[in-house]
Order: sequence, then C-alpha cells, then structure tokens
Amino acid sequence: MRRSVTILGATGSVGGSTLDLIEREPERFEVVALTANCDVEKLAAAAIRTGARHAVVADESCLPALRARLAGTGIAAAGGPRAVCEAARMGADWTMAAIVGLAGLGSAMAAIEGGGTVVLANKEPLVSAGDLVTAAARRHGATILPADSEHNAIYQCFDFARPERVRRIILTASGGPFRDWDVAAMRGVTPAQACAHPNWSMGAKISVDSATMMNKGLELIEAARLFPVANEALEILVHRQSVIHSMVEYVDGSVLAQMGPSDMRVPIAHTLAWPDRMATPMPPLDFVAMARLDFAAPDPVRFPALRLAREALEAGGARPAILNAANEVAVAAFLAGRLNFLEIAAISADTLDRYDPVAPESLEAVWAIDAEARRIAGERVKDGVA
Repeated sequence: MRRSVTILGATGSVGGSTLDLIEREPERFEVVALTANCDVEKLAAAAIRTGARHAVVADESCLPALRARLAGTGIAAAGGPRAVCEAARMGADWTMAAIVGLAGLGSAMAAIEGGGTVVLANKEPLVSAGDLVTAAARRHGATILPADSEHNAIYQCFDFARPERVRRIILTASGGPFRDWDVAAMRGVTPAQACAHPNWSMGAKISVDSATMMNKGLELIEAARLFPVANEALEILVHRQSVIHSMVEYVDGSVLAQMGPSDMRVPIAHTLAWPDRMATPMPPLDFVAMARLDFAAPDPVRFPALRLAREALEAGGARPAILNAANEVAVAAFLAGRLNFLEIAAISADTLDRYDPVAPESLEAVWAIDAEARRIAGERVKDGVA
C-alpha cells in the first residue's frame, strides 16, 4: 500500500532530502501536504512535482503569490500558522516535522494528535516541551521516530522490549570545525567559519550549534526524552569521522553501533520506510579507504554548552526550554555580527541565571517561557556580555 506523507518544512535541507527520497520511489508515497515559511517558488515546484494535494505557507503575506503559482494545478493553497497546523492534522500516515525553531512545536503536536507516525527532525519539541510531547504521543497512539542521525542510530540499536539491559547510550559528536582550536583562537571565529562543518551540509543555525557543541547538548536532552534510561547513562564521545552515528552498550559488555555515510537521507530513509527498509543513493561504506576511526572525550572548558545542557537536563522543568530559547537568540546575534563566538554560551548561561519559572504544563506555557527567555537574552545581547 502507498504511504501518505506530509512534510512540514519542505523547503529546508531536511525537507529537501525527504523529497529526494520520495521522488525516487513515487509509487510508494502519496503526498498529502507540503509546508514552508515563504519560499513560494520552491514550495510550489515541489508540490507540482510530487502531486501534493495541499501547499501551505506559514507567512500569510506570501499566500497570494502561492495561489498564483499553483493556479490551474488543482493543488489547494493556504497560509498562516493555523493553516500549517491544519495541514499537520490532515491524517497522513507519516509526517516529517522539520520546521526550524519553536515555530515547529504547534504543528508537530498537531501531527502527533493525529495518531500517525511523526518524525522529529527539529529539536525544539522534545527539548522545550518533551514531557508534553511524549505524553501526547502516548495519549493519541502516535509513534515518534527521530530523524537526527544520532537518535536514529540509537533507535536502530536500542532494545525497547528490555531497556533494563542497556548500560549506556553513547552519542557521537564530530566536534565541529573548532575541535582542535584553542580558546583564544575561537574568540575570533567568523560566522562563515562556524558554518563550515567538516562532515555535514546543514543550515546556518544548526551548523553554529555544532561548532559550539550546543547541538550535542540539546541532543543529550532529546535522548533523555526518547529512550527510557537514567540521565547518567547518557554520554557524549567525539568521533571526528562521523561514521559511527551513536552506540548502545548493554550490560554484558556488547556495544551496538550504527554506521553510515554523513548524509541525512540515510536516517530519513529509515523513518520513511519504517519498519521496512528502502534504497538510498548512498554508495556502500568503503572500510578500507576509511582506514581508522578516532574517539576522544569532549572538552567542557572549550565547549561550555555541554555543561549547560547537562545541568538543564538534570534540573528539568523549564530549564531546557530556557536554554534552547537563549541559545537561539545568541546564535542569531552571532550570525548578525553582534556577538563573538564564545559569547553564545555566555548569553545562554546568563539567561539561565536570571530566569527560573515553574515547569510548563501546556504549550501556551512553553511559548510564554520561550518568549520571556528570548526577551532576557535579547537584552543581554544589547547590553553586552561581561
């Protein structure tokens, strides 16, 4: 049977990789809806190519242009945040939630409430609202699959039937472009340097997060929401080749590792075909050419984001949401040339020191906490970091 799919964030890098896989085997998939922020041309072209039934722009001011571009195609066009959530509720068997930032939380939750398979490619739902998201999935019978290469690797290796057999989960990290730099050199890093990831092709924000290793810290929090293990069983290991995407160690000493090329189409294909498998255009791993795999402990002095994330995980409540919001503000300021590289983590730490609300019990509370954390972080950016 054909699987019906919806892609929330179809014009981003993850959305593009998902579309590439779907278009390679069109007989297996029926596209219900595609959404984007305001890239009308790219969205419309993808909708026409895949025969999507609906195309939605989050920025309602772009709707007239989308309607004009889709005139005569039979594809329904809509606009605005509410329309994005309505697209998520259209009952697709499989939904890719790849909208960047907390803007993707509402539509991801809408898809979860539909009870299908929801693939999370954005970190914010589980980092900022993890308890609410996982509770909703249980309540509505939805299956959450991770598209991050690390969490997808763990998912493939984890024994959900007997989680007590797991001793450790080891998240691997490339270490980013500055894994061998000293602190003094890192202070002068430019946005272009921070976005030049040595192994992966990603958007600017996630590339900077990889460079600060905040990305790995947020993944630590995600892993705690996805896998039933104690926080202390979660570890991070720098693996510069990015061939082993993560590992699960069992109580008998066995370690299961998922390996593959540094291409998001591999984990996406796992979720798209799950519980089956599908072909990707990736060539086989050449183990002889690979020659060696290196591992090292992460440096918490040069990468303080790891400590901040671990502390937020242990504290729980609103702390992960505050960390995520402050980091987004700081990264945006760095990319705009208003902060130096080392000040990104400093802004996040300062915001955590200044704001400590109660744990959110609703999406509205998550959004309120996010907004206040962003306000505080934004003020600190204006004032400068001591």
